[in-house]
Amino acid sequence: MTKTRVPPLDGLKRRMDRHRLGQATATNGHFVRETFCLSRPQAREKAKEWFDAFPKAAYWTEVESWRQLEGDQIEFTMRRLPTAD
Repeated sequence: MTKTRVPPLDGLKRRMDRHRLGQATATNGHFVRETFCLSRPQAREKAKEWFDAFPKAAYWTEVESWRQLEGDQIEFTMRRLPTAD
């Protein structure tokens, strides 16, 4: 009876780590993203700041995702293009 030997996974782990590091340094989907966790009024103000600084028509600025947390806290991610070109 032949026993199947599992190959070492060190090489695969190193390749996955290198790939993830490369992905983190690349512009992830060519968008700039920033996540905030603020009170509801502060969240509205921060989103307004982004839309004022990076107009939607030029930068495709948007609230990518949001969720309400305990204590009237809002966690949200703003997304925009890096330049208006």
